[in-house]
Amino acid sequence: MDREIVIERLAALRRWMGENGVRAFVVRNVSNIAWLTGFEGVFDEEKAHTMVVTADDVSLLTDVRYVTAIRNQAVRLGNLIKINGEGGSMSAFVKNKVAVPMARIAADDEALDEAAREAAEAQAKAAAAALAAKPFAVEDDITLAEYRALEKIVEDGAPAPAETNQVIRGLRAVKTEAELAIMRRAQEITDAAFEHMKEYVKPGMTEMDVRIELEDFMMWSGAESVAFASIVAAGPNSAKPHAVPGQAKLMAGQVLLMDFGAKFRGYRSDMTRCLFLGQPLPAVKHLFGVVREANEAVEAMLKPGVTGAEAQALAEQIIAKGGYAGMMGHGLGHGVGIDIHEEPFLNGRNQQPLVAGNVVTVEPGIYLPEGRKNRINIPMTGMTEVMLVPPMGIRLEDCGVITEDGFDVFTQSTHELVVI
Repeated sequence: MDREIVIERLAALRRWMGENGVRAFVVRNVSNIAWLTGFEGVFDEEKAHTMVVTADDVSLLTDVRYVTAIRNQAVRLGNLIKINGEGGSMSAFVKNKVAVPMARIAADDEALDEAAREAAEAQAKAAAAALAAKPFAVEDDITLAEYRALEKIVEDGAPAPAETNQVIRGLRAVKTEAELAIMRRAQEITDAAFEHMKEYVKPGMTEMDVRIELEDFMMWSGAESVAFASIVAAGPNSAKPHAVPGQAKLMAGQVLLMDFGAKFRGYRSDMTRCLFLGQPLPAVKHLFGVVREANEAVEAMLKPGVTGAEAQALAEQIIAKGGYAGMMGHGLGHGVGIDIHEEPFLNGRNQQPLVAGNVVTVEPGIYLPEGRKNRINIPMTGMTEVMLVPPMGIRLEDCGVITEDGFDVFTQSTHELVVI
């Protein structure tokens, strides 16, 4: 990220701090630290860093394993952030950063003229206000042990550390043009991988064979890593929404469900497509059509003001109309960015309206672990037919950004039924 973007991110957090009387904000979540600092290629999954933001200082505590790379990134951005590479106690580091000395004034009244007395009163009021203000805020996902350690450093008589409600996560939910450009590139790598797999996949391969080739292709194509552990599920395994690839062999007549993504410059993509190993049964084509209709209808209705609950309801309505009521069983989608799952979420619990800049997935699915007989309406005849659907699952997932007047889909891979 550029220096100007990092400056604006810190300013947005400081605005919240000012509005809520917070003197310092303590950050332990690695993804939040990565977002606030704009540092690239230095953090892993280990929770080895502590960041403290005050009105006039930003400091990051790390240790010898990371300090060289982090200092290089700090220099790249003009040393906006002070780096402490000595490691040590998180609570001691925070205490040093959030301590505010209390003014103590003792003087004989007769020794003060009127102007001095007014100044002394103002100083005393400021000291009282500082004591009453929250000493610092901590993230909502900080551990209990970390919170207890921070409680111990609060000055006598001051309030306990304030727990926040996903403040930084909320700021992260609205992406900048710079972030969107990176995410589009991550999706380009992902789309290219799908095109490759259409030519690569053959009956007789195992799910793990497919996963290895899929992930290798993304890495060779410029991804810094995969966005998450790829889901590759054949036949009955595709009925498990989060199936783990194994040694099951692909067989002619099966569906192969692939849910995967690339990570590029710290940001992730996410998509799901199905490949059919031979022409599917009419009932399976119908099932695929219902999922596609749900995906495309939701994407057409997404815009600022729509809630995650409304999007979920529309998808469920279309799936029920197709004869598969209750067969999705999971939320319709989620935010994507530095994390593969972040704000906002498209599900029945989210009543918050979407806003321009939100990046979300749309991933309706139907899962039939035991297969089923389904009554299908035959178009333009007024008749129905009972059709057998084998054990399987179908999901169709795109990723895109809410714009001022709609939904801009990053994913370019086809929605057509793909037979190999």
